[in-house]
Amino acid sequence: MSERSTPARRVVVTGLGAVTPLGADVPTLWQGLLDGRCGVRELTGEEFAGQPVRIGAPAAVDPASLLSRPQARRMNRSAQFAVLAAREAWRDAGFDPAGTQAAGLPPERVGVSMGTIIGGAPVLVDADRGLGARGPRGVPPLTAPMTVPSQSASQISIDLRITGEARTVVSACASGTEAIGTAIDRIRHGHLDVALAGGAEAAITPTVMASFAAMRALSTRNDEPFGASRPFDKTRDGFVHGEGAGVLVLEAEEHALARGAHIYCEAAGWGLSSDAHHMAAPDPTGAGITRAIRRCLQDARAQPQDIVHVNAHATSTVEGDLAEARALHQVLDDRLPHGPVPVTALKGHFGHLQGAAGAVEAVAMALTLHHGLIPPTIGCANPDDAIALDVVTFVPRPLPTWGDLALSNSFGFGGHNAVLALRQRE
Repeated sequence: MSERSTPARRVVVTGLGAVTPLGADVPTLWQGLLDGRCGVRELTGEEFAGQPVRIGAPAAVDPASLLSRPQARRMNRSAQFAVLAAREAWRDAGFDPAGTQAAGLPPERVGVSMGTIIGGAPVLVDADRGLGARGPRGVPPLTAPMTVPSQSASQISIDLRITGEARTVVSACASGTEAIGTAIDRIRHGHLDVALAGGAEAAITPTVMASFAAMRALSTRNDEPFGASRPFDKTRDGFVHGEGAGVLVLEAEEHALARGAHIYCEAAGWGLSSDAHHMAAPDPTGAGITRAIRRCLQDARAQPQDIVHVNAHATSTVEGDLAEARALHQVLDDRLPHGPVPVTALKGHFGHLQGAAGAVEAVAMALTLHHGLIPPTIGCANPDDAIALDVVTFVPRPLPTWGDLALSNSFGFGGHNAVLALRQRE
């Protein structure tokens, strides 16, 4: 039966998992957001000593220490994060940690959809160094399978014995959000009943840091790491590089209800667009972002007045934050009789997680809807007057009661725009 003729099913979120600069699990992430904690710190390794930017947001835990030695040796760092976040989300959804069959699920009805940017590229860089120093003997035998960006998805599939599908989305910093949207559609149209969806990234390496610094994309506040990432602040000067993973368990609503699952919220819709403007800079008008938001609302069968919260991409770059604000004004201004929509930007807490950013922020947004509480934006002590948004700062704020929809924005180099809509459950 074709997708077009298959009745669309409602999709819900039943499990959450995350490894971030704030902690090794979701409860630690959520409490850190509410408390206004910051995971950005000085990078003290010798390899960063000569770098122009020496601050970043490494994960709060070494992922290899939480895996068996044989497993860790067969995964790149990004895949290690992905497997740990997937395991937590799987358990949180109430499934047996031994995998699909132990959980009573047909493995062919479960899928994986993960986003990343560079995946295992650091493995290839290390192998190239080994080749130069020792010749072919210096290249480890598992270099090739550990380098491919799809390793996160495949390792989750192997770990939980998932045979439905294991797909990978690579669309710059929109990757995690787009991976979640893809999984929503696979469930909607009957191809899957359950999916693990999100993103993972581990690219705090000298080469990557130097490349972003050369573009002048990174904050240079080496002497004040805890205040370097400043979303929407008038003194923002670039993003802070981070790492980690976020994974959601998505499930057909009837499937979740039949097994008595705990439901966080509905995965209501998503939207994509492309700026077609520049290889790195956003379209300053915000027109592409506006299209993605409107397509997301249409997919969710919602109106602007239904929006109670926006989780902004807001990387702390001057032009990027401004373009996003312009897009939000184009969608929301003069359409909301109840007043401005509260906006929060979480990269002040944990930096920019690249391909994992949208996934971790989706985890946070699901918790925001579930608990009815918006985490504050940290690093935004002096909001930019040109932004003119209702940015939640300093302390958490209760969700408004006028609607039920929240949006999470993700944008990436090359003009990739992805927006996810989650809806509160009654």
